[in-house]
Amino acid sequence: MKTKHIILFIVLLSLGAIVYGFTIKGEAPALANKCIGFGTVGLFLIAMPMFLIKESKGKKVKDYMLTDENIKKMRAGKTKKSKKQ
Repeated sequence: MKTKHIILFIVLLSLGAIVYGFTIKGEAPALANKCIGFGTVGLFLIAMPMFLIKESKGKKVKDYMLTDENIKKMRAGKTKKSKKQ
C-alpha cells in the first residue's frame, strides 16, 4: 500500500513539473525545458518501472510470452468461444 502512494506522488509531481514547464515556457525557456525534462524522466524512468515491478510480483513471465504452446492455447480458446455462440 505504501508503494502505491509513492508511485502516485511521483506521477503527480512529474505531471506538475511538466505543466509548470509549459506554463513558464515564454518567460524562462531554460528552466521550462529542465522542468519538462525532469517531469518526463520522473514518469518514464522512475514511476513506470516502479509500477511495473509492483504489479508484476508473483506473475510468471513465461505465461505472457508468445510461445508455440501459448499460441495453441489461444487458438483453442477462440474455437471454443465461436462454437458456443
